[in-house]
Amino acid sequence: MNAEGDAREMTIAVESFLLDPLLEGTLQHRIRQMVAEGILSGRLRPGERMPSTRKLAAHLGVSRITVTLAYAELVADDLLRAEGRSGYFVSQTAPQPSRTGPPPARRETEVDWARMLGHRPPAGDLNRGKPRNWRDYRYPFIYGQADPTLFDHANWRLCMMQSLGLKDFDRMSDDQFEQDDPGLLEYIARHSLPRRGILAHPDEVLVTMGAQNALWLAAQLLLNQRRSAVIEEPGYPGLRDILTQTRCRLVPVPVGPRGLDAKDLPAELDVLFSTPSHHCPTGATMPIEARQALLRAADERNFLIVEDDYEFEIAEGRAPLPALKSLDRTGRVIHVGSFSKSLFPGLRLGFMVGPAPFIAEARALRATILRHPPGLLQRAAARFLSLGHYDVMLRRLTTSFAARRAVMLDAIRAEGLTVAGARENGGSSLWMRTPEGVSAAALCEALKRESVLIESGKPFFGAPDAPDDLYRISYSSIASDRIPEGIARIARASERLQRDG
Repeated sequence: MNAEGDAREMTIAVESFLLDPLLEGTLQHRIRQMVAEGILSGRLRPGERMPSTRKLAAHLGVSRITVTLAYAELVADDLLRAEGRSGYFVSQTAPQPSRTGPPPARRETEVDWARMLGHRPPAGDLNRGKPRNWRDYRYPFIYGQADPTLFDHANWRLCMMQSLGLKDFDRMSDDQFEQDDPGLLEYIARHSLPRRGILAHPDEVLVTMGAQNALWLAAQLLLNQRRSAVIEEPGYPGLRDILTQTRCRLVPVPVGPRGLDAKDLPAELDVLFSTPSHHCPTGATMPIEARQALLRAADERNFLIVEDDYEFEIAEGRAPLPALKSLDRTGRVIHVGSFSKSLFPGLRLGFMVGPAPFIAEARALRATILRHPPGLLQRAAARFLSLGHYDVMLRRLTTSFAARRAVMLDAIRAEGLTVAGARENGGSSLWMRTPEGVSAAALCEALKRESVLIESGKPFFGAPDAPDDLYRISYSSIASDRIPEGIARIARASERLQRDG
């Protein structure tokens, strides 16, 4: 059915009409103005059915003849159309709001919000400059978005439909207070965690709204103004924003080709945040001896480790190294995982694993904010995972990413571009360096005009004097056949900027 047909089927709810007591004039005039403003603002759309004169009169507490006369005026002005016994409809030829005109005026506020806010989050761009219409670009080398060609739409839709059935209705619809879906917890404990070498009881696992939510919960429970936290430099910008809100003392530690090195840690340290599986953004994988050294340092110096198991599942041709949590013998590691990146980013489902006393506190804190992640999503994800659809899709994803990575590395070599991070170890992106004298920020802007998207490296650093010669390119959202031309455009734009600079 077309848009006009859809609109004709829709009756505008009578509850959406409210007379402004500050409007002047007769009741008939005020009703006419109320409807006209709704049409001209775009809230009431062409073809939609208006409430009957009887219903609107009863809702507004006026006589029916008053509404009938107001409707008659609107018909005369071609804002409404009368159709015999069918009723009144918004006219197809009624004036429409301009798509290019100025936005409607906002109501003024006399509140000084800068003074009234007791706490303000850091002013950051969560999208890190990536345009929201990224799919309109022909060569989107951006990280963290889903490729619809790799997603199992049919089985996910089936799992969603089954989760809406009567059998699962209570688990999907009821407020579970602070509890999680038992099927999802069972899958995480029996399948996801053993793959990382982790054995955990149900009271040591918490479902979260993705890894970001898990990191926030950990930071809120473990840090305050008197404690210090170590983060990787460069590192995940979202984590830096989270830790800044705790007002803790933040200590960035440089990351090398082997990831974070225990000997570089500061003397005073309460919590260390690390991505040992695939460092964000360089892609470095921490070797087993470096992981063991971190754990020894944590035991000797009495600090905790929050392990973001970032992209462990996207490994090429080898089993992933054991998680830090699997090597932990003293309960110092909080493990964070996510299904969002491997299933689809909009899912926002992840998990956190730690000692039972910590998870109990995290569960209580989560309950004060959102009780629990949506029951329907948990139920559908539990079905999708337990039926094996996730494993099949993950194998397809890994195979496709490996092929795309090989194409990208070949194109990079052919064009003479420089890889600044890890070339191997899987993942879904590469950390790159611009030619000498070329600004990565300027390169990003120049490439947008050529329908190419890359990410500047500056947001991954916390220092104001962060280098401007690094950028990240991902192959998760671009087909293999478009990669060579996209890389060629990056090379040509780099050469132009170097020549003009």
